Amino acid sequence: MSTESKSNGRVVILGIYVTDLTFRAERMPLIGETIAGSAFAMGPGGKGSNQAVAAARAGAQVVFCTRLGNDAFGAIARSTWAAEGITARATTVDGVSTGAAHIFVDDTDGRNAIIVASGAAGTMSASDVDAIEADISAAQVFVTQLEQPLSAARRGLEVARRHGVTTVFNPAPALPLHDDIYPLCDYITPNETEAAALTGVPIQSADDARRAADVLLAKGVGTVIVTLGEAGALLHSATQSVLVPAFQCGRVVETAGAGDGFTGGFAAALARGADPVEAMRFGCALAGISVTRAGTAPSMPTLAEVNQLLMQSGQPVSSH
Repeated sequence: MSTESKSNGRVVILGIYVTDLTFRAERMPLIGETIAGSAFAMGPGGKGSNQAVAAARAGAQVVFCTRLGNDAFGAIARSTWAAEGITARATTVDGVSTGAAHIFVDDTDGRNAIIVASGAAGTMSASDVDAIEADISAAQVFVTQLEQPLSAARRGLEVARRHGVTTVFNPAPALPLHDDIYPLCDYITPNETEAAALTGVPIQSADDARRAADVLLAKGVGTVIVTLGEAGALLHSATQSVLVPAFQCGRVVETAGAGDGFTGGFAAALARGADPVEAMRFGCALAGISVTRAGTAPSMPTLAEVNQLLMQSGQPVSSH
């Protein structure tokens, strides 16, 4: 491993790429209704790919593993990763389209509703992970989510654990999970909705998030991080419980990439040696900048931008 990759940290991410098709309007249409939108944009997306872009811009050496179709959207994916300096381990699947996502963005507050069709990435399996075992073994951090098949995500966590690589599991979208996956997770990063779905604990406050996190700790997770939107993020483990406030960086334009920005930034910071609370604060700062910009991957800030915000902030970390 090069000196540069040691100093910056290496992150391997398993997940999907989709091309985002984003429509902005004042409200969602009803079934059978057509309304006028205010804007349309097309760009790179998918949780795994967004996290890879966020981590790369945050200074990590990133390897991203997925599957693509042999089509124009697949070409967009490869050009995106090349521009960001991401090493792509992307198998082309003939006869299956690259994934796509329909994103509705509310013009009034930036909130979103998303439909994801995983396409070729939905055919991923444990064999994709086995093919990148050498990449995983050379990394500091491994990240995966649930937009690709669970069997691939599980194998990724198992391989990373076998090689002593820190695992970050972003359980999104939330799916029913067998309890044996939780002990493979050094960190799990659900949002409030996902944490509630996984634990059955409704989350309206930080204390609710702590109760949900206790359920996940009891299942074997090392540390739980519940992202709470405007309320920030809660890190909860057997030894500490810390709430990091959100960063207010200006008018919210779009929130679709915030969770991916947080996870990618958190992983990048962990990979270069930050402690968990410091890494969480870095992820919150990255996400805070991203929501002031349109798009998912395109909204991710650079390392210099995040560091400038952290230096200017002086925002306290509250411990419970």
